[in-house]
Amino acid sequence: MASNLLRSLGLVSALALIPAATASFAAADVSSIREFDEFMNVFNRVRADYVDQVDDKTLIRGAIDGMLNSLDPHSSYLDERGYQSLMTTTEGNYGGLGLNVTMEDGTVKVVTPIEDSPAFKAGLKAGDYITHLNGKFIVGGTLDEAVDAMRGPPGTAIKLTVFRPGRDKPFDVTLTRAIVNLPAVKWEVKDGVGVLNVNTFSRTTTSETLAAISQIEKTLGHRPVGYILDLRANPGGLLDQAVGLSDVFLERGEVVSQRGRRKGDIERYYAQPGDATGGAPVIVLIDAGSASAAEIVAAALQDQHRAIVMGERSFGKGSVQTLLPLSQNTAIRLTTARYYTPSGRSVQEGGITPDIEVPQLTDPDYKSRPRLREADLRRHLVNEASVSDDIVKDDGKPDPRFAMTAEDLKKKGVEDFQLTYAVQALTRLARTAPPAGGPARTGAKR
Repeated sequence: MASNLLRSLGLVSALALIPAATASFAAADVSSIREFDEFMNVFNRVRADYVDQVDDKTLIRGAIDGMLNSLDPHSSYLDERGYQSLMTTTEGNYGGLGLNVTMEDGTVKVVTPIEDSPAFKAGLKAGDYITHLNGKFIVGGTLDEAVDAMRGPPGTAIKLTVFRPGRDKPFDVTLTRAIVNLPAVKWEVKDGVGVLNVNTFSRTTTSETLAAISQIEKTLGHRPVGYILDLRANPGGLLDQAVGLSDVFLERGEVVSQRGRRKGDIERYYAQPGDATGGAPVIVLIDAGSASAAEIVAAALQDQHRAIVMGERSFGKGSVQTLLPLSQNTAIRLTTARYYTPSGRSVQEGGITPDIEVPQLTDPDYKSRPRLREADLRRHLVNEASVSDDIVKDDGKPDPRFAMTAEDLKKKGVEDFQLTYAVQALTRLARTAPPAGGPARTGAKR
């Protein structure tokens, strides 16, 4: 069988490797060898009889993609282009439109627009489908092809045709590409409250948060009445930065654990002594776009009773992807573990349920626009425990606290209802909370 395999790959000159290959096959399960033999039969038939000649590289790449795509939505093969794209995004800036997208039934679907990007400013929303780029129908193509088409030199324009569930017709929007800078953290002060808007978990998220806390205190001349940690539309990123950001607000205790395939495959991460905010009250804002690393932080602060979580249920991505290099420029992004909150719950599928549900009333499409979450993705990992009890379902009855319309709020000058509600709640909370002890130690942990 090994010699047939080598011949079928055109590697007749490699017959000297047969003993090593045979030894390797002997260690494998017999049924696996049979399945592999079936694969080689298909490979040879396609190679010999397909209507157009296809090179081996294309066939093998297709087989690799198919194998990884059959696992879950987050495992994938990264060729040189994909690997470089991932590195660029992790480093914090790139040229394009500022969209996090996925593929659903052959259609590009928006997971979330990146704040302050061209897509965000144009009003694209999570759940939008992109059907055409510059008038070219892209349904049925690959995600890489669509992403490549959307990226380009800054200052150049591209027209997107968008289908938004809840609307009768698709609509066109023309965007101008720009360098999408991804500052991990932006900050501002509202009514004496420090607002920390964390957009992504890149290599500098923790250090930028500590710097932002220092700047907020410097601006006020004293410690703020509390902090709002805004993790809305944050798609996640590096695990160590999720641990680091949680550690900024925690004095001690477990942040997250990840559990792999084997029973003893457990790794735990803990906070180090020193709360950089001096124990100030904290509210965490999340929504359906808060995923992965953002959910780790929200869950850690929620489980440790360090923060009140507000907003809407998060995305529900409770799996860990490991980047396994194959060469200098290629790698596999493989799901290798699930992560668990300090109380031992998994957010996979179900997400994080906020302590206080707060709708985004200033979004006119809030009620009609469907939310894309992990549970909506094909082949998503199933939660090992039932998640139905953790999901708060809308009973259709209006909450009297949230009776105002987007138009009413606009007249009152409210641009972001969730943030405004959180600021008001934190201000009230600070009046009743005991004073935080000791000075803030913004450099104590890193």
